[in-house]
Amino acid sequence: MLLSELPTPAVLVDVRRLEANLDAMQAHAEAQQVALRPHTKTHKSVDMARRQVARGARGLTVAKVGEAEVFATAGFQDIRLAYALVGEDKWERVIALSESGCRMGFCVDTGAGARAASDYFHARGLKAEVLIETDIGYGRCGVRWDHAESVRFATWVDGLPGLRVVGILTHAGHAYYGPHSEDESLSQALERVSNQERDRMLEFAVALREAGVRAAVDGSLEISIGSTPSIRAFTNRVHEGFRITEIRPGNYLYLDMTQVNLGVAPLDAVSLTVLATVISAHDHDDGSRRFFLDSGKKVLTSDGAYASKGYGQLLASWQPMTPMSDTIINALSEEHGWVRTTGSHPVTVGERLRVVPNHACVVVNTQRTLFLVDGERVVGTVNVDGQSRVV
Repeated sequence: MLLSELPTPAVLVDVRRLEANLDAMQAHAEAQQVALRPHTKTHKSVDMARRQVARGARGLTVAKVGEAEVFATAGFQDIRLAYALVGEDKWERVIALSESGCRMGFCVDTGAGARAASDYFHARGLKAEVLIETDIGYGRCGVRWDHAESVRFATWVDGLPGLRVVGILTHAGHAYYGPHSEDESLSQALERVSNQERDRMLEFAVALREAGVRAAVDGSLEISIGSTPSIRAFTNRVHEGFRITEIRPGNYLYLDMTQVNLGVAPLDAVSLTVLATVISAHDHDDGSRRFFLDSGKKVLTSDGAYASKGYGQLLASWQPMTPMSDTIINALSEEHGWVRTTGSHPVTVGERLRVVPNHACVVVNTQRTLFLVDGERVVGTVNVDGQSRVV
């Protein structure tokens, strides 16, 4: 099938760029002597997870139990919920997955959540693997890495019946904020957050060992970090006997304008684009032009991107990827992408254009199927098996 025969809107994955991205991250993990446990929230695809594991990934990361169920059913046996899991309905499903032979673990970060999980698993004669979710600067969930109370919390959880502390886990989401000042470059910003993520987790691990947390004392403590931007600059090191044991990037296989604008990857490394058709075009009195794509919020998403002025980047060409100059997707309605241009590109109704979205993860979750492409050929499809599995 040729690309020109594909109905739009369609989400495309360039198979050569995809494979290069998969290979590069696996090589990076091996060079830094860490396990790669990719976060599947980006692709939600059994096929993509198999590609990752075939290259050497050790286990998968998910955010929701529904995602875990999809991958466990497909035969994956080591799944980590990088999420503070609360609720008997969720714990019951975790037990079912464990009893099916899948190693499962989830996060705790509050006394109420840990106590309730402890009571639930202990009443059933079970011990759940848990990781202490740790805040190293993002300010979302997690106990503060540098607070004495956090060490006391971890020690307390380690003594609860029904739970077994196996590790600590963080997400350096503030890597998405970019440079602190005009004097800081994009690469320096990534290095700053990446080093902070690594060093603060290692220091927290040392504190847990001094407090007697068993996994830290016996050397089995898993130290899990990860965001695609921070992992781009990650270098491992040993600190008082501890080193990072696993990384959990997700976006790296597809990439998007957020990653490009942060300096994580060049535009030509992005494997995922949206193919859209121009359905309407009109001229303005000031010499500018507006045209409309058949891709709105339900495909492109209304997420912004660091240093981006619009809702994705239109391409003048895709090989090599060249931005369409003086053109911006300035608004989205549900089914329309609103575009303003003062450029010279002669856009016509019926023309098909590619867009690099701001946030690939959200785009993928809008689709049941992605299309693998190689040049002008559609060479396969990818099922989004975990689409909308948010419970």
